[in-house]
Amino acid sequence: MSRLIDISPLVSPRTAVWPGDVAFRRDVALSLAAGDNLELSSITTTVHVGAHADAPSHYVAGGQAIHQRPLDAYYGPCQVLAVDAPRGARILPEHLPAAIEAPRLLLRTGSFPDPDAFARDFNSLSPALVDAAHAAGVVLIGLDTPSVDPFDDARLLSHQALARHGMANLEGLLLDHVAPGRYTLIALPLRLEGADASPVRAALVEDEGGAR
Repeated sequence: MSRLIDISPLVSPRTAVWPGDVAFRRDVALSLAAGDNLELSSITTTVHVGAHADAPSHYVAGGQAIHQRPLDAYYGPCQVLAVDAPRGARILPEHLPAAIEAPRLLLRTGSFPDPDAFARDFNSLSPALVDAAHAAGVVLIGLDTPSVDPFDDARLLSHQALARHGMANLEGLLLDHVAPGRYTLIALPLRLEGADASPVRAALVEDEGGAR
């Protein structure tokens, strides 16, 4: 037997989004409580809400939109590592507590603990870590913060490092309840034509024996 561990935050009107971006809103057109024969609603939101996958078009002119991304990177063997880095710092290769052992790497920083309260001093990736992960065979890096770059990095250095290596990323994950170890990752983006990102329902599959 195996079990699924949900690593996606609840998406609601309370969900914090990047300052200036479009918050989540759900509009109800029909309601059973109002006497209609069914429930029918629509949503308005940034595509970077909650747990999400960026598309290269988000940070590279002419880059692939999310509907053009192959799904392979978002499913398969994964490693979770708990990282202890200074608050607000970029994560360097030397911050990793163990060797990289899987082609998908999720980093638990604990630096963005409340998905409903935006904080700017979260941890992010360093280009050096992206380069090292690529050299170790990593095809996707994810973390429990709103971005792989610091809040005030307009050059998006780590996004650009991902682009150089053709790597995928996940942002906004919930990992505080996940033990470090090996899992199977499932985090498929929606096929949104032309979009620069997509929300994902991210989950880890844990074998009966627990994380390896």
